[in-house]
Amino acid sequence: MQGPGFPSLDQLRVFLTVVEAGSFAAAGRQLGRATSAISYAVANLEQQLGVALFDRERTKKPTLTEAGMAVLVEAKSVSVGIDNLRARVAGMLTGLEPEVSLVVDVMMPPACLVDVLKTFEKEFPTVALRLHVEILGTVSQSVRSRAVDIGIDGPEQFEVPDVEQIVVGGIEIIPVAAPTHPLAIAKRNLPGAARNHVQLVLIDRSDLTKGRDFGVIGLKTWRLADLNTKHELLLAGVGWGGMPEPMVREDIAAGRLKRLDLPEGGGGYYGFRAIHRTDTPPGPAASWIIQRFQSRAEIGCKASATSVLTNPTETSRIGVSKSFSRKQKARAKS
Repeated sequence: MQGPGFPSLDQLRVFLTVVEAGSFAAAGRQLGRATSAISYAVANLEQQLGVALFDRERTKKPTLTEAGMAVLVEAKSVSVGIDNLRARVAGMLTGLEPEVSLVVDVMMPPACLVDVLKTFEKEFPTVALRLHVEILGTVSQSVRSRAVDIGIDGPEQFEVPDVEQIVVGGIEIIPVAAPTHPLAIAKRNLPGAARNHVQLVLIDRSDLTKGRDFGVIGLKTWRLADLNTKHELLLAGVGWGGMPEPMVREDIAAGRLKRLDLPEGGGGYYGFRAIHRTDTPPGPAASWIIQRFQSRAEIGCKASATSVLTNPTETSRIGVSKSFSRKQKARAKS
């Protein structure tokens, strides 16, 4: 049995217009063609597919058959795909990147990151996004190795001569523990008390800070590569450690965690920097992301305690298949 043929895009366009307009004559007026040309295009499409799309015998107006309704769904999908393709190419012709790859420090408040990406999707619907969440030096290493286009890195810890740096705000890191932890129960912690308890510490998987410790006070440490695991262990009363204040704000308010008053500190300001290689400056979409992070830093990120970021080694892809705005879409078709 011979399968269906290959309908042309013009045949599908005519078919969709007939359905939308309600008649062959109306479709002809809309497309600027004779009614006979519309009828001929539909007949050819039916011949290509091997099915009748319209019931011409029982009704005066073209009424979709069961097969026609099934083809309609697929034809609309093809039409949307073509519109998306044209819009994406139109963007590329004007210098817009087809894709942006971004790596973000795991300490970035989830609400701030979500705000940036949610707005990005609206502003650049044709640009695909690859998002990585990493720890410490791994962010800078990903940018320097060209694995990603831009990064939102933590505090500067080393010289990066081939990378441009742009300050985009920061957060407070505070020492916390479960309310049942000895450091939380004590009315006043003496100097050195924190050293006698397990401190949960994030480790850097990159070679840039290999062998270096940041904010480590405890003589006994558990080294973790995942901020969410550290959070869960703190809630369970296993050790103490520094956490981004936005991430534990609700835990402290609900009494699940307690902010520790340590003579040694155990916390501090954690600044963020947008980074990119000097020899590959960001395009319009990537530049917009950096500027958005800057504007969010100026007004402050009210972050929820519930993190949307899981394992920092996880990579997620946001594939955006929407078309341009109406104005851009019309320009792409012209």
